[in-house]
Amino acid sequence: MPEFSKDCIDMSNAASTYLGIIAGAIIGGIVSWWIYNRQKKTSNSQDRILSRIKELEENHDAILKKLADFDDKHESSLDTMKELNKKVDFLLNGDDD
Repeated sequence: MPEFSKDCIDMSNAASTYLGIIAGAIIGGIVSWWIYNRQKKTSNSQDRILSRIKELEENHDAILKKLADFDDKHESSLDTMKELNKKVDFLLNGDDD
C-alpha cells in the first residue's frame, strides 16, 4: 500500500475502498449505538409511565369501591330515615283522630 510511504500523492482504489469500509463501519456503529440508546431510554420511560398508570388504576378502583360502599351506607341511612319519618307521621296523624 503506497499510502503509508512519505512520498505518496494519491490513494489506490483498494486503499480507498478499505478506508470507506472502515469509515462506514465506524459511522454505522455510532449511529446504531445512538439509536439503541435512544430506544432504551424511550422503553424505560414507557415502562415507568405504564407502572404509574397501573398504580393510578389500582387507586382509582379502590376509590370507586369506597364510593360504592359509601353510597350503599347512604342509601341504607336514607331508607331508615324515610321509614322513621313514616312512623312519626303515623304517630302524629294517629293521635289527631
